[in-house]
Amino acid sequence: MKKKILIIDDKETIGKVVSIYLRADYDIVYLDSAIRAIKWLQEGNNPDLIISDIRMPEMTGDEFLKYVKENELFKAIPVVMLSSEDSTSERIRLLEEGADDYILKPFNPLELKVRIKKIIG
Repeated sequence: MKKKILIIDDKETIGKVVSIYLRADYDIVYLDSAIRAIKWLQEGNNPDLIISDIRMPEMTGDEFLKYVKENELFKAIPVVMLSSEDSTSERIRLLEEGADDYILKPFNPLELKVRIKKIIG
């Protein structure tokens, strides 16, 4: 049985690119907002890994990460943050707040695949 990855990004193209590269090895669920992702999680869905964009309308990836890591039901789910901002201080802050990895956009999909494999196999 394939492990499940939840991808959250307000840009559908990113969701499609990541899905294309990962769907052979993982079951992929793509949602275009953190609010939809929270609803999906609250419905009883439990992914093995979450990949979340940082800059999104309505609820940022930072806020989503905080929600996941403060919730007893979800805090054990590894979270990989995606960002187009190459800020060392942001990267350090998010890693300290519970992100398992931080990947800069544009990213090499093969590198993403390797990083995911290191986290969840």
